[in-house]
Amino acid sequence: QVQLVESGGGLVQAGGSLRLSCAASGRTFSRYTMGWFRQAPGKEREFVAGISRSGGNTYYVDSVKGRFTISRDNAKNTVYLQMNGLKPEDTAVYYCAADQSWVITTTLRWEYWGQGTQVTVSS
Repeated sequence: QVQLVESGGGLVQAGGSLRLSCAASGRTFSRYTMGWFRQAPGKEREFVAGISRSGGNTYYVDSVKGRFTISRDNAKNTVYLQMNGLKPEDTAVYYCAADQSWVITTTLRWEYWGQGTQVTVSS
């Protein structure tokens, strides 16, 4: 069982930056592929970024490439999402997810989810 707790959300002006963190419980954090998803009001939850167990491989949705960076610190059981150049369309609740699969999947079929953190970007 893995528990995920996100933090770092907030209100920021367009062009600004935020760093989201997701702290995971348990001793086996390095055995999980980690991902970030987001859900805007009235829209389906969508994949944003994923990172492999070791951190050596990352994958991003096209809309955030070059602006967002996912990283992890296995010693701290934490995954991060650095978001730069934020746009109003990035406004959403951001969710952290974990899965024991070796593959980063863009679907919603991840084992564990956090409760989400709100990111609001004003124009």
